[in-house]
Amino acid sequence: MATVASISGLSTSLKTGLAFLTCLPLPHAAPELRSGIALAAWTFPVVGALIGAFAALIYWLGYTIGFHPFVAALLTVGATLTVTGALHEDGLADTADGFGGGRTRERKLEIMRDSRTGAFGVSALVLSILLRAAAISSLAEPALVAPALIAAHAGARAMLPLFMWLVPSARQDGLAAEAGRPPQASVIASALLGLGALGLCLGPIGALIAVLLLVAATALMAWLCKRQIGGQTGDVLGALEQIGEILILLIASVWL
Repeated sequence: MATVASISGLSTSLKTGLAFLTCLPLPHAAPELRSGIALAAWTFPVVGALIGAFAALIYWLGYTIGFHPFVAALLTVGATLTVTGALHEDGLADTADGFGGGRTRERKLEIMRDSRTGAFGVSALVLSILLRAAAISSLAEPALVAPALIAAHAGARAMLPLFMWLVPSARQDGLAAEAGRPPQASVIASALLGLGALGLCLGPIGALIAVLLLVAATALMAWLCKRQIGGQTGDVLGALEQIGEILILLIASVWL
């Protein structure tokens, strides 16, 4: 009976992670989803690996058809935008607009909640898409692109539970506040899964370089968001994921 309950719990967590990080049509009530995000945080790198594998398939199809590697890479990035509902890209744009355009903490948070995208946000999105597409296309061969994409999507999302655990929410409401702080076990499991994905896909040295840069990026973002808005929000988490994804893809483009 305990085994059945344990399997059911794992299934629910994975379902919650998929419903949160993708826009796949999964039957999951919004209140149940938000309240379970913290507990399901360990699944973030698992969902990321699935997204990376899907992206690798799209790249392989484009490359096999005969598209130029950069065109196939752009289609690949576009496919991940579609399957995730541009969740992290939206966070990146809002964070760039808020941090770059607001003078006070209150004004920054207000801008980050505005559905409109400003110059800082557009610039950040363009740079993110181009950097990712350029890194992917520089690898060219699907056999090299696949591990790079899986490492990038899994590794970048593996940082998020740790960030949620370390940095308090900047608001009393909103997704980050409602999700709450992940349990320590979930944070450790996410980190280990992310580390495993990086090691398998990039090798020991490549994984070590990636981890060092991800830790530095996480520390810098923690300092920056505390200084700018007094804590983290869902938008900041999205921006951190994008930074991590870009870093890992750039490492892969050199290392692989």
